[in-house]
Amino acid sequence: MENKDNLISDFAKLWLAHDGLWFQAVEDEFGMDAAIKLDGIAWGTFSPIEAGRILARLGKAPGGGINLLEEALGQRLYAFINDQRVIEKTVKKLVFEMTGCRVQDARRRKGLQPFPCKDVGIIEYSTFAKAIDERIETRCLRCPPDEYDGQYWCRWEFALKG
Repeated sequence: MENKDNLISDFAKLWLAHDGLWFQAVEDEFGMDAAIKLDGIAWGTFSPIEAGRILARLGKAPGGGINLLEEALGQRLYAFINDQRVIEKTVKKLVFEMTGCRVQDARRRKGLQPFPCKDVGIIEYSTFAKAIDERIETRCLRCPPDEYDGQYWCRWEFALKG
């Protein structure tokens, strides 16, 4: 039997492939605007579910602030297939960036424009962070269609309010 890290990575790749195929099917049938709108609805539902499952797996309750958010971000399916890092952390703030994104890297290799994931990302990261701790506010610092600088695809700031 394969080791668990390889299995988790493979499962995460399959999950992401399904997400991409679903998106492309909607885009082909209804256009990019509709696909992004529906993708936002799906991520707004999925991200809190993912956060809840991570909390359950960790044996933790919501409300753990920035430390728990950092731990949970490292447990997301993305964490097993994308390169991500925390670049700044205090008790009240976390700045997180995606330095390698399977979706964007594949599009770049194919000569395609970056996928404009900012609007969906705002929904995804905001709802994930709120499920970890309702006091956390999320701000996008950069995400496609913002220009790629060769260093990171997206950067997010999470601030603990109150």
